[in-house]
Amino acid sequence: MSLTGGNRNDVTQLLPLLDKIPSVAGVVGRPRHRPDALLADRGYDHDKYRRLLWQRGIRPVIAERGVEHGSGLGIFRWVVERTIAWLHGFRRLRIRWERRDDIHEAFLGLATCLITHRHVQRLC
Repeated sequence: MSLTGGNRNDVTQLLPLLDKIPSVAGVVGRPRHRPDALLADRGYDHDKYRRLLWQRGIRPVIAERGVEHGSGLGIFRWVVERTIAWLHGFRRLRIRWERRDDIHEAFLGLATCLITHRHVQRLC
């Protein structure tokens, strides 16, 4: 996870986020460090980032600007939007009031634990 200012563009954190992906443990042979593909919305549609992803061996699946909706990425994007909505269910996380990022990250971790606990309770 990476925490930046609220007025930063998301695409600036794309490559640093990819560099932070840890090795996949437990796999025999060479551990994987990168995903096969990266799914992204129109905000990431730029030739520069597509080229940098291909150079890293990652296939970019990015919706193109100016093209009508229907690329199929919405199926996967819905999972992300739903998760963000669950986090916004905690009023303290909806708007960041904490000045210290470690406190904000602690509340994010606590909210994640509570969400997971609620889902486990439904399964039992």
